[in-house]
Amino acid sequence: MNAEETSRFVRLRVELVLEVQDEDEVTKAALRRLAADQELPQAERSQAEGAVTEDTAEALAYLVDPFDLVGEVPGVELQQASWSSERIDYDPDSPDWERDEDDEEEDEDEDGVG
Repeated sequence: MNAEETSRFVRLRVELVLEVQDEDEVTKAALRRLAADQELPQAERSQAEGAVTEDTAEALAYLVDPFDLVGEVPGVELQQASWSSERIDYDPDSPDWERDEDDEEEDEDEDGVG
């Protein structure tokens, strides 16, 4: 494939598992960000305030902004982003949380095997 046939667009997938150690601090931070957002219409603000107050996962989704991850990367411009959050059961010792096939393939590629 030559350069003319190669897309300039790249999908970057990131999955994070966060441990919330202080739900009140997360909620307060989300409420501060909402209060500082001058462009947010009042009706949306009220709805968002209710959501972040009721659910820490919603507060995190409001605080984590994909633009913050790539905004300072030279030579790229964020075209589209979507993200969500949900509470999960997490046990790092569980076999269900072992590395997936993609992780194993990456290791093989890095080792020159596979």
